[in-house]
Amino acid sequence: MKILKKTVFFLAAATALVSCDRAQSNVQTLYTSDCGVSWKLIKAGEAVPKGVGMCSYKVTIPDYPMQGESIFKSAFKNRVMAKIEVTYDYSITDAKLYIGEAKYLGKMNSDSDSEVNSSKAYETAENSVIDKRIKEVARNLLINEDIVEFNQNDFESDLLKEVNNLLKSKGVTLNFLSFVPIPEEQTRQAIDVVTAMKIYESKGLGDVGRAVSSARAGATKIDVNVPEPKTETEESK
Repeated sequence: MKILKKTVFFLAAATALVSCDRAQSNVQTLYTSDCGVSWKLIKAGEAVPKGVGMCSYKVTIPDYPMQGESIFKSAFKNRVMAKIEVTYDYSITDAKLYIGEAKYLGKMNSDSDSEVNSSKAYETAENSVIDKRIKEVARNLLINEDIVEFNQNDFESDLLKEVNNLLKSKGVTLNFLSFVPIPEEQTRQAIDVVTAMKIYESKGLGDVGRAVSSARAGATKIDVNVPEPKTETEESK
């Protein structure tokens, strides 16, 4: 009887050691047996053995589009400064490459729906992998861009192409992005004047446009302060 119990015990222990779960379809499941020195991608539906020892574990990486944003300042041509707001949608196309760039992603033996694998957990990775490339490329391109002549659609296409060329080796791709420059108030007024002048000149009213611009530039703001009437006191009576 004791021998039978021991046999059952060892069989149960062996089963526990080799027990496994299945890789899910909405994530890229990576498995390592050498503490992350090398990784094996487990296809959806395939078994993932539970690791034996500290250096054997799995990491799950989202296999669906995620969103990010980046806000920074940059200079256009002639050193015209503007605040830049970029929003983007991205996908991790190669989990093995991406985790090589952000080794802190995921968690040992985490579940795909765990909080550590939510899109919020990837904000730091976005900053170090994606935002860095967006800023780098955008600043290089904006140096030659006249803010008055700026074409948002054309610039977004060029930016998306060049950033994706850099991200290809990082295992991530931008699906689309929105690039919105927000110039300072003085710059906005200058852009309005230039745009208005183009409209006047297209109608053969260049002189009128210049007169209007001069009038606006010379206009002053007048603050009128009306003193409150003094109330009659007993002494003045």
